[in-house]
Amino acid sequence: MNKAKITIPIVVGIIVIIVGISIITNQEDVKMEVEDALDKELRSTEEITPEIQEKFDEIEKINLENEYAPKEREWISSGPFQIDRSEYRLGEKIFLVIDGLNVDEKGQVALLRPLNSTHYSVYWTIPFDGAEKPAFNYYFQPQLSKINKFCTADDFIGDWRVVFRGTDYPPLKFKITEKILPGEEDSYQPVC
Repeated sequence: MNKAKITIPIVVGIIVIIVGISIITNQEDVKMEVEDALDKELRSTEEITPEIQEKFDEIEKINLENEYAPKEREWISSGPFQIDRSEYRLGEKIFLVIDGLNVDEKGQVALLRPLNSTHYSVYWTIPFDGAEKPAFNYYFQPQLSKINKFCTADDFIGDWRVVFRGTDYPPLKFKITEKILPGEEDSYQPVC
């Protein structure tokens, strides 16, 4: 009786293992057949013509040109004033950080846009007073404006200056390129 109690579970266990192996083996075969069928569907029977290849290449070139990754922040400084980069695309925000103004420092940050290679025009001014606020952040994004006569993207492209009126700190310099931040193309269509 003891031998029968031990033999039956062993036999049942061996049968379960054999059935399990056979099921697993059959499933792999089915999986392989499905993968082969999918692979056949993905293969094109038509030959790619030079015209189609030219279109593929053109699309790839456009995608590469439109890839965007912001430049790393550089934090260019002049005394307590800092900007985050030396170069921006149209549509990118320019961050200005003011930290550690002395109590007696009062004046204006003047953002100067290029008119030509030697002359600038004031685009924006930001007042500061160390007695009231020794630190603050500010950001701006040059935008077209019919009222202010900033009619095309060309009005912003070039080497800008940031000067600190009322102080002896040297100016900061940055450049805005002709490239436009993806998604902002409509914002730089001529307005006048």
